[in-house]
Amino acid sequence: MLTEFLSLLCLGLSLGFEDEKKNEMFPKPTLSALPSNMVEHRGNVSLRCQSHFQNVTFMLGKLQDSGYRKEQRSTGHEAEFLLTHLEPKDAGMYFCAYKTMVSQEWSEESEHLWLQVKDNNDGRGAPAAKKSTRFIFAATFTCLSILLLFLSIFFINICTQHGSSHEESTKRTRHSKFPKEEAADLSNLERIRVS
Repeated sequence: MLTEFLSLLCLGLSLGFEDEKKNEMFPKPTLSALPSNMVEHRGNVSLRCQSHFQNVTFMLGKLQDSGYRKEQRSTGHEAEFLLTHLEPKDAGMYFCAYKTMVSQEWSEESEHLWLQVKDNNDGRGAPAAKKSTRFIFAATFTCLSILLLFLSIFFINICTQHGSSHEESTKRTRHSKFPKEEAADLSNLERIRVS
């Protein structure tokens, strides 16, 4: 049993060593974006994958989408993958790899390249007409809100002043009538005494 375990362990180690050797034979390719990795909405970009070997098949992949895969054969050291009419959903991390006709094994993946696509629907890339429409709407809404607030305060002030002046005039009338009534009552009392 121990001999079976040791033979399986040696077999596994030797297969692992073989895989390492295959990857060592194929250095990582390089991936670059032309003209830039920052692309306008609906714009185009070329992703160039370069290897140290000729007559290889290149593969372009996207890190966030395992189903995204483009292959291209090349007789030279490089291949260009043209991406057209890019949308914000096309942004992400891209990589490439290659394989020779003889080995049929893919090389290690290149360093990841971050492709950015400007979104014209957000505040940074919105068209000028949309920006001005938003600004006009915001300014109009703000002015109307301030006007309504001012009118509300004005009417509240008028109503409270009208109510308080009515109460004050009623109080004044009561106070002014009370001494006259009292004086009339006193004079009636005096007449009654005198008689």
